[in-house]
Amino acid sequence: MYISDDIKYVGVDDLDLDLFESQYPIPYGVSYNSYIILDEKITIMDTVDARATDQWLANVKEVLGDRQPAYLVISHLEPDHAANIGRIAEMYPQMQLVGNAKTFAMLPQFFEMDLTGRTVVVKEGDTLSLGKHTLHFVMAPMVHWPEVMVTYDETDKVLFSADGFGTFGALSQNIPWIQEARRYYINIVGKYGPSVQALLKKAAGLDIVKICPLHGPVLEDDLGYYIDKYQTWSSYTPEDSGVVVAYASIHGNTKNAALYIADQLRAAGERVVVFDLSRDDVSYAVEAAYRLDRMVLAAATYDAGLFPCMEDFLNHLKSKNFQNRKIALVENGSWGPMAAKKMRDMLDGMKNITICDTVVSIKSVMKEENKAQIAEMIQELL
Repeated sequence: MYISDDIKYVGVDDLDLDLFESQYPIPYGVSYNSYIILDEKITIMDTVDARATDQWLANVKEVLGDRQPAYLVISHLEPDHAANIGRIAEMYPQMQLVGNAKTFAMLPQFFEMDLTGRTVVVKEGDTLSLGKHTLHFVMAPMVHWPEVMVTYDETDKVLFSADGFGTFGALSQNIPWIQEARRYYINIVGKYGPSVQALLKKAAGLDIVKICPLHGPVLEDDLGYYIDKYQTWSSYTPEDSGVVVAYASIHGNTKNAALYIADQLRAAGERVVVFDLSRDDVSYAVEAAYRLDRMVLAAATYDAGLFPCMEDFLNHLKSKNFQNRKIALVENGSWGPMAAKKMRDMLDGMKNITICDTVVSIKSVMKEENKAQIAEMIQELL
């Protein structure tokens, strides 16, 4: 992968990991990105996950040969990027570690190493001359950890963006950026929209020609497209018009109602995405809920409460700061329907959620009167 004459890619693809952060399926794998800037003071930009140690060290040695790096810049201490800090520091004892005050406050939590005389502490707006290249540091707290910072190379106009603009998917899979970038952003960073907005304002003052994230492809050409997506996602603004129909069904009756609703919405000209919350991974449902502007939640009552997979879905939405959407509720219960009340209680804890007045309440199996309720609900949702 070519970045510039002086900036070399030394990252590694991982096609074997099944769950990113032990929770998000990654059918196309993931890349752990690391870079080296060749200059009078050679600089390594981040390390990689422990799973990729051997290949990464081979890549570093191939680029460096017998040369010694002067600096290791630490953008983010999460182990998928920082697992090899101790290893590389031991290999190059003269190399200094560059980070901010929060970086070095947290580093001892991960590594037992003597940092005496080996740290370069930077703060907002500080620069570091490598010779031809000058690095400009921008703090990005809570995108998505408190110590995160991004680094701008003023010479080649490259932004090393930490987890920002990252995506699931190994580079060798060559999938479109948007295919997994949205799911990555919403599930990994989505809670911290205001922090992302603050970083975007800072980045707007930089003349950027390439973005080098810690996961996924290097971005160039039409950077406005990628930045616009981040503006939309981080402001919790719906990206498209359409309806998510998410259902939690025990014996199939709630499912039948949900599929009927989906068909009626399509007949009305709506874009519809359907999720069986018992079977579909929740990260995809969360992504769709952020992408579209409306949602129908259909759930069975269970143990006088809410069927667990619907409760789990709503908890995920709440934890990611879900807001600014219109939602319709459908419940099912054979003797004591409670699902709508439980869903409403959870939604009331979210910001700017409009709930349709018409609530469809099914007792066991959808009847004609329920279809009439559904028609009213859909009219209100449109």
